[in-house]
Amino acid sequence: MNMAVAVTSRFVLKHCRELKLNFKHASCALAIISNRNMHFTFVAEKPPEEKGETVKLNMFQAINSALDIALEKDPSAVVFGEDVAFGGVFRCTLGLQKKYGKERVFNTPLCEQGIAGFGIGLANVGATAIAEMQFADYIFPAFDQLVNEAAKCRYRSGNMFDCGSLTVRAPCSAVGHGGLYHSQSPEAYFAHTPGLKIVIPRGPIKAKGLLLSCIRDKDPCIFLEPKILYRAAVEEVPVSDYSLPIGKADVLLEGDAVTLVGWGTQVHVLREAAEMARDRLGVACEVIDLVSILPWDRHTVCESVKKTGRCVVAHEAPLTGGFGAEIAATVQEKCFLHLEAPVERVTGFDTPFPHVFEPFYLPDKWRCLAAIERAVKY
Repeated sequence: MNMAVAVTSRFVLKHCRELKLNFKHASCALAIISNRNMHFTFVAEKPPEEKGETVKLNMFQAINSALDIALEKDPSAVVFGEDVAFGGVFRCTLGLQKKYGKERVFNTPLCEQGIAGFGIGLANVGATAIAEMQFADYIFPAFDQLVNEAAKCRYRSGNMFDCGSLTVRAPCSAVGHGGLYHSQSPEAYFAHTPGLKIVIPRGPIKAKGLLLSCIRDKDPCIFLEPKILYRAAVEEVPVSDYSLPIGKADVLLEGDAVTLVGWGTQVHVLREAAEMARDRLGVACEVIDLVSILPWDRHTVCESVKKTGRCVVAHEAPLTGGFGAEIAATVQEKCFLHLEAPVERVTGFDTPFPHVFEPFYLPDKWRCLAAIERAVKY
């Protein structure tokens, strides 16, 4: 949180107390302040009717609900990480220690490799380990544990042992004021690792269902949570226990001119770009949320590109080695004879993530619209 936001937040909370407004009003005020830093407009989705009763939740509350269900239904489940005992810096674990006790929800030392190694050990002996890395930017000390131990455990033991009950949660991506150490999107680093699954939700409904799927999956999962959506994204979320498929992309808007592919926050940017393309260029774009990076749904993407003949991939991570390159390579290999234009990538730049220049770094709707126009006019 930068100084201006911190000072303003304290001002709002102070005056809400003086005016005898409750915490809900204060939270709404802070949400308005936070939303000024957003480079997209979040559009809530309708909950699946078959899931029954719903309640309005933001994304961190939906994640909290998923963790609550996991702890309630699985007596071997434990939640651990830096500051999770009091709710975590983003409040995702709020109230869980009070409900389930200090033996099942507990703090760890500030040691990411230790958090990952501890989770691997728990998973190896049959417990359901749900670890939190406070920021995805700080997951790198745990890289060796996740890539060389968790991902390879089943393979190297000849299926005698596995880490299938390990889930690692981490807040990721831009937040409007995070700078170089609180804004990174590290999904491509892990996508090169067979044995892991990498999932990134676009909102509260998906976050709850996908997190429960990760917790119950038979492979270790890295669950990256776009932190700007924690409070900005609000939907009617099913109260019940439900899971959503990993590895199956969602077609959010249908179209016949250009296929737009993204994940997490970028999905909302692409939806806006698609609307602008319709109004300004007169073309209908198909918007696809990849949902998971590993495995990723090649079939849905390629079938869409064969229909539209054009593809734009957008992500916040830098251009070189970003996961958009893998998608572009697959599209040209599988859809070459259907392409009407080169595959476009709209990404962050090959620099550290900037602070004051964040608005220029992000692949916003205007950069995405320009890529759509280049593809259409090629």
